[in-house]
Amino acid sequence: MSIPVPSPEDYEEFLLSCRYGDVDDIRQFVDRFGGDALNAARDERGNTALHMVCANGHQDALDFLLPLVSPSLLCSQNDAQSTPLHWAALNQHLAIARTLVEFPEGPGVDLIDIKNTAGRTPLGEAENVGWDEGAKWFVEVMNLDESTGKEDAEADAAVDPSQDIEVEIQDAEGQVARMTLSSRAPEPLSRTADPS
Repeated sequence: MSIPVPSPEDYEEFLLSCRYGDVDDIRQFVDRFGGDALNAARDERGNTALHMVCANGHQDALDFLLPLVSPSLLCSQNDAQSTPLHWAALNQHLAIARTLVEFPEGPGVDLIDIKNTAGRTPLGEAENVGWDEGAKWFVEVMNLDESTGKEDAEADAAVDPSQDIEVEIQDAEGQVARMTLSSRAPEPLSRTADPS
């Protein structure tokens, strides 16, 4: 028995189920059309099922979908080049962002580096909407060191762990976020205009 092919209406209803977090309807779509149909589902703006559940903070739907979809769907970009993580950041869904970044079969922290057409990463989106908690988490988990040379490893070993580490990140709009990473109580994120 062959698996039926979803019609455009089936895809539209499925994506609405994802948008509203209706896990029962999502499950019925999977049972009827199989896992490959999950990866093919897109709306007219290129949004996937993951875009829909992440934008709207539907953790149960995300937990159901992640083991079934291709890991490449985590970094799938819509027409505005935004990923599901961009949408989670834009709508301030920390649990969703964590799930995407920490998914074992996914791209991990590399998701934080993807830019959309506005030139913003998910961190930039978090800063843009004033979501300090999310921006702080992105900075804590992202790859801050782009080189992996022996000298860098030796320099890291020489760092005193009791010293604070100052981090500055500039987004595409010239805004600078400053943060102190330490073993003491966390300090709030401050944002200032770029003086140059």
